[in-house]
Amino acid sequence: MSSPKREFLFKVLVVGDLGVGKTSIIQRYVHNIYSHCYRATIGVDFALKILNWEKDAVVRLQLWDIAGQERFGHMTRLYYREAAGAFVVCDLGRAVTLQSVQRWKDDLDSKIMLKNGKPIPMILIGNKSDLLPHGIRIQNVEDLGRELEFTDCYMTSAKVTHW
Repeated sequence: MSSPKREFLFKVLVVGDLGVGKTSIIQRYVHNIYSHCYRATIGVDFALKILNWEKDAVVRLQLWDIAGQERFGHMTRLYYREAAGAFVVCDLGRAVTLQSVQRWKDDLDSKIMLKNGKPIPMILIGNKSDLLPHGIRIQNVEDLGRELEFTDCYMTSAKVTHW
């Protein structure tokens, strides 16, 4: 007789400026699809990724795709509630999105924390690495990630990456 599986649910926020590829990253990770035709997210969208973590454990990642437009900023406190972590996404082909990373991190730090009072873990994601070398230097992204005390930093491309 097998023991019941342990189940874990984690809410993970995906934030960043309009057009950095948040929806594309989520769609690639959850469904392994990529499309050139995404409409801007309005407010928030959701996706669920189920991971068989161990033979007796299932992890459900609830990915919250938060709109990048400033006009939705007043709603973020509601969207951020009870998040266990976040991905802050920038577009490696557009330096202005890297300049917004600190604003996104500050917004998260000011509105959400773990139950122990510490900041939620945040990973900085440089998306659209397929556009290099014409974009931002990866070293600049990694340096910023360290400077702002992100948990980690990764470069990827939702277009060409296959999980």
